[in-house]
Amino acid sequence: MFVSGLASAQTKSNGHYYKEMKSLQAAIEKNFHDSKSGNYFVELDPAKRENKNGYLREYTYLWSYCALYQAANEIEKLEPKANLMAPILKLMYEYYSPAPPKPGFTDYIMKLKPGERYYDDNEWIGITALDAYSRTKKKADLALGKAMYDFIMTGHDQVLGGGIYWKEGDLSSKNTCSNGPGALVALQMYEATKNKAYLDTAIKIIEWTDAKLQTPEKLYWDNIRTKNGSVNKGILSYNTGTPLEAYVYLYEITKDKKYLDEANTIADASLNFFYGAEKFRDDYWFNAVLLRGYQHLLKFNKDTKYIMGFKKALDYTLLHEKNEQGLFVGHNGVRNLVDQGGLLEILARYAWLEKQYDLRG
Repeated sequence: MFVSGLASAQTKSNGHYYKEMKSLQAAIEKNFHDSKSGNYFVELDPAKRENKNGYLREYTYLWSYCALYQAANEIEKLEPKANLMAPILKLMYEYYSPAPPKPGFTDYIMKLKPGERYYDDNEWIGITALDAYSRTKKKADLALGKAMYDFIMTGHDQVLGGGIYWKEGDLSSKNTCSNGPGALVALQMYEATKNKAYLDTAIKIIEWTDAKLQTPEKLYWDNIRTKNGSVNKGILSYNTGTPLEAYVYLYEITKDKKYLDEANTIADASLNFFYGAEKFRDDYWFNAVLLRGYQHLLKFNKDTKYIMGFKKALDYTLLHEKNEQGLFVGHNGVRNLVDQGGLLEILARYAWLEKQYDLRG
């Protein structure tokens, strides 16, 4: 179970965000965990659990576990003796498909109704596994990251000059949400192995993404259609977060200042656009991905304006969007598991940040 082992954790904190994190963690377990099956429900309200193609999708899609897996990694940084990632990974393997050309995870539980394999879902898993590897040096985490890299690269070709498709078997679009995180997996693999082929691949992917999907304001559009090259110009926070963090990694690896300059430019563009109204303008989990970029950037740009601007939206959410169950309604009123997992990651990151920085003001 997701919260198992926490009571015996040695590391304690009395910080505001730590307390909120623990509260949400308990609420997720109480409201979403199905003790009978061991799985987690897709929606809080049973009436909203989707009926798709005649099958009741009662349990969560893989995406929610991607969110909980990353949140578990962040909590383990605070509570090193908490065993949180392994139980989530075990549940995710119920979604695992060994099908060619490379094994990967489907979006739904295989034994119930095999789903589809999305490149971005597998990238989120790879990112978290490699984050964990950088912390624990467990060979299994590196192996999972490598497997995810191998799978996602089966979705890369030279249509439109490069880039990764969104979903296996669907050649209609190449998306920022599959290319930004794809570059991150490649960069993390380089950091873990020092194999330059990973770095070269990451640079090609991020340069392609900038050429095809970066806005004049240095944010990122959603996707480009392969049939005619038209662009879906939706702008979401996670699609800015992954290229931002990719540029931080590129600076960290190469020490070439042009990459840090680009990261700073993207961070500046995103701050007012996404947080100028002091509320989250899209779903919690999307914002968690942008926060990853802001937090990583702090290693090289000590200005706290990005995490402080983000904090205003977080504080608004904590004050105004929590319901009687201890869960959060979001900007569109949906209380699904992926958003709760995204906010849990945000709170875990702020529980760490409040130990390192003065977040008052």
